[in-house]
Amino acid sequence: MIIIPNVFIKKINFTNLISIDTIIKFLMNRSINNDYGGKKMISRIFRKESVDNYLKADSQLKRTLGPWDLIGLGIGAVIGTGIFILPGHEAAQHAGPAVAIAFFIAALLSGIVGMAYAEFSSAMPIAGSAYSFATVVYGEIIGWMLGWALILEYFLAVSAEATGFAAYFNNNILDAVGVHLPKALQSGPMDGGVINITAVLIILVIAFIVARGSELSKKVENIAVIVKVAIILLFIGLGAFYIKSSNYVPFYPAEFHSSWLGLGGISTAAATVFFAFIGFDALASNSAETVNPQKNIIRGILGTVIIAVILYVVFSLVLVGMVPYTHLNVDDPAAYALHLAHLDGWNKVITVGALFGIFTAMLTMFFGGSRLVYALGRDGLLSGKMGKIDPKYKVPKNAIIIALIVQAFFAGVVPLEQLASLINAGTLLAFAGMSFGIIPLRKRNDITNTGFKMPWYPVLPVCAGLASIYFIIMLPDATKISVAIWLVIGLIVYFAYGIKHSKLSD
Repeated sequence: MIIIPNVFIKKINFTNLISIDTIIKFLMNRSINNDYGGKKMISRIFRKESVDNYLKADSQLKRTLGPWDLIGLGIGAVIGTGIFILPGHEAAQHAGPAVAIAFFIAALLSGIVGMAYAEFSSAMPIAGSAYSFATVVYGEIIGWMLGWALILEYFLAVSAEATGFAAYFNNNILDAVGVHLPKALQSGPMDGGVINITAVLIILVIAFIVARGSELSKKVENIAVIVKVAIILLFIGLGAFYIKSSNYVPFYPAEFHSSWLGLGGISTAAATVFFAFIGFDALASNSAETVNPQKNIIRGILGTVIIAVILYVVFSLVLVGMVPYTHLNVDDPAAYALHLAHLDGWNKVITVGALFGIFTAMLTMFFGGSRLVYALGRDGLLSGKMGKIDPKYKVPKNAIIIALIVQAFFAGVVPLEQLASLINAGTLLAFAGMSFGIIPLRKRNDITNTGFKMPWYPVLPVCAGLASIYFIIMLPDATKISVAIWLVIGLIVYFAYGIKHSKLSD
């Protein structure tokens, strides 16, 4: 619940609906009048943090992650709900069999943006990823807004993964052993239940693992990644024998042709699945816990991109080849496809793979989101308690607890479709910010980068940034409106709390 002080209510004109512009101007004017002069205020909110300060603050974090650990984390994040659930929904709603092209486009752009993240991580191996990077090159207000957007993305991504996990687990594992949860415990109030208990419990398990440090997290992640990749390959191998060429016709159905040269359906599908690739931001958020980040971050990102492109495209082609795209608007499309092919025994094996896949994606997202909350607390923009490191396990314990509470709440009461629809805009905003950010980064004489640099500068960074903006435009209107409201709330939090408590004010 957001409580608005009386001083806000008295000074804002409520005779008409309050516009976003009205709120922003009021908050900035209030801060200028009460605390700063106009020019000083502008200078203050765009003040840039020092990389040395971040490195000093993050020195308590333990560097344990190597290149294969990062690839494990990347595959763990990227190959989850995105591959086990979204291909079915997007094929049925936006692209038909051309959903494979949508995933290829999303993966390709994510890989290019991943190079920008790798350059930032090489130049400044610090926690907080896009938030910290933007605070250094753009200034505090831009860094805060990107961080605020990514908090929503990380938290809702974990919640969405948890509801996807619950769908596979309840429908294919519990039912197989004769356990049938009552409706009240299978879904939240928006779907006629009380709480999605399976989704809440799996988030508790994830929180326990993350709270025990990166050593345990990476061991669990690496084992689970091997299992799920093997099972995805098994699905591809089995499903290839049940492909019907007629299911590929038409490959891009006319019903999905729209504006933007007829590519509106594919573009919307690509924009919608971007949350599957937020794993690149999660990899960068682990820079402070990576051994030799100047070389290993780019290895982790490129390794993840190559594997993700192959698995997503081939998996999608096999799925839409097995089942007409019109029948795939379900939460467990891979298991559903095998059921229609009368391969119910293999169906359970694929379900286990899906559960492993979604589990590892949740682990990486939880890991990255808690580090982002830690970074905001470290800098005073959120409560300083969020920036405290547990002396025993060397993890931000309070940030993990907050992440657990918020994510478990959303997973327990909000359906998957509503969660997924809110996730992508913040991811794409961060992608745009990091791509364009390469330009001011290269101009900084005080930041030395002896590691990876994004090729074809400045053309490639600018193209990646413009492409990210294009896909933001292609998101559904409801998503853009919801995220705009979230960003306005972020501005309120910043001017009401963050600007006064920020360590940059010292």
